[in-house]
Amino acid sequence: MGRREPNDRRHLGYWCLSDQFWLLVATGFLAQLVDGALGMAFGVISTSCLLTIGINPAAASAAVHAAEVATTGASGISHILHRNVDWKLFRRLAVAGMLGAAAGAWLLTFMSESQLGAQIVAPLISVYLMFMGFVIIAKALSKKQEVPPRLEGAIPLGAAGGFLDAMGGGGWGPVTASTLLGRGHTPRMVLGSVNTAEFFVTIAASVTFLFSGAFGDLWVVSGLIVGGVIAAPFGGFLARRAPAKLVMWMVGLLVIALSSWRLWAEFDEAVHVLIARSLALFGGGP
Repeated sequence: MGRREPNDRRHLGYWCLSDQFWLLVATGFLAQLVDGALGMAFGVISTSCLLTIGINPAAASAAVHAAEVATTGASGISHILHRNVDWKLFRRLAVAGMLGAAAGAWLLTFMSESQLGAQIVAPLISVYLMFMGFVIIAKALSKKQEVPPRLEGAIPLGAAGGFLDAMGGGGWGPVTASTLLGRGHTPRMVLGSVNTAEFFVTIAASVTFLFSGAFGDLWVVSGLIVGGVIAAPFGGFLARRAPAKLVMWMVGLLVIALSSWRLWAEFDEAVHVLIARSLALFGGGP
């Protein structure tokens, strides 16, 4: 008998016993802990970790969005109950974000179907996630002056955030919330509107991945959800106790480190392939 892999659906118990499953639980726990405190970074952290352990970009993004359906739903309900949602801003972000997410999920799946496309997508996603890490650090350095939310540019911002979120497996919060907060909008209303809209953006991306045949493996989704559910009660505590700027610095540096490692691995693999092909070409001649 061959070695059983975690994605072998014939052995359900093996998922819970594998080291990778518990690594995913830890990833979901860390990502949700940070997301609960900052209102962002679940997708960025989760996707960075999934790419680091070698999961396909489309499968990684699909798994993250499937797990986020549960986490963003709970977050959205909490913000609605606490009256943290500006409904005019929410509607613009949600509708545009759903369209952008569907387009991004379809394009990512299409590009990942071919070997060449996958080789191109993986480094690009790593570069994008590294950029998101710098965005989070820049947000930690910025000074905020609170003003009521303005609706100008909300629709293109939502479309761009949804597209990049689906393509990169994360980025809705860093793109949309960072932009709105950078304008000086009231943090409570921005995070509430953005997080509530993210639930619908996540559903749009997940449905597109599902019909495109790139839905995430159940063992990956389950690991992220288990970790996220365990961490959910602690997110609020961290938000009250931990300095937000310190947490954001830690998240940004973590994402940059993981993305850099992944880029180096991709570069190293490309060099080895080039050397092997060169040796085969010159060694195979008469």
